[in-house]
Amino acid sequence: MKEKAIISWSGGKDSAMALHEAQEDFEIVALLTTVTEGYDRISVHGVRTSLLERQAQSLNCALDQVVISRTCSNDEYETKMRAGLDKYRKAGVLSVVCGDIFLEDVRRYREERLFTAGMKGVFPLWKRDTTELARHFITEGFQAILCCVDTTVLDQEFAGRLFDHEMLAHLPPSVDPCGENGEFHTFVFDGPNMAKRLEFRVGERVLREERFCFCELVPEGE
Repeated sequence: MKEKAIISWSGGKDSAMALHEAQEDFEIVALLTTVTEGYDRISVHGVRTSLLERQAQSLNCALDQVVISRTCSNDEYETKMRAGLDKYRKAGVLSVVCGDIFLEDVRRYREERLFTAGMKGVFPLWKRDTTELARHFITEGFQAILCCVDTTVLDQEFAGRLFDHEMLAHLPPSVDPCGENGEFHTFVFDGPNMAKRLEFRVGERVLREERFCFCELVPEGE
């Protein structure tokens, strides 16, 4: 019998790859995602929760949404995330799968501030070469789109582009191929562990905080 785990889920490619690899060794109980109150979207990524719900359904995974405020502080985030994690701990789920690749401070933050009382982090992608990882994601049959771009490091025209070999070839050398430093965020709409490809249309680009360019993804039927 496989050990039970939950996954820290963003809807993007890194968490999708981490899930795909973790499913070999763990029974994934739920996808745990932070959603911003009022916006009804995945925090940071800006993708509608209706697409998130369709994504979880296609993955045949339960979805657990942790709702945070628009002006969420570190204290609020930690309190709500620990509460969300604690209910799984009480049910005997002690492993949390994460898609982090090389940011030591982020991993340390998770392990020291969030994964308390016996819970442990599982990092399937840790220290893997990001160029190879990006290519592996594509060749494995995953499909994703750039839903948010940090315009201080990447042109806003990248928002709404497919995460494919052509896009990788056009990335500036200073930008990590997996966007691990926050250069861009993605949304996965198809993959080897998804029962159904998600259908949507690409809407307008919106610049927020004079820095982050979000691309609207409109689910089919909305």
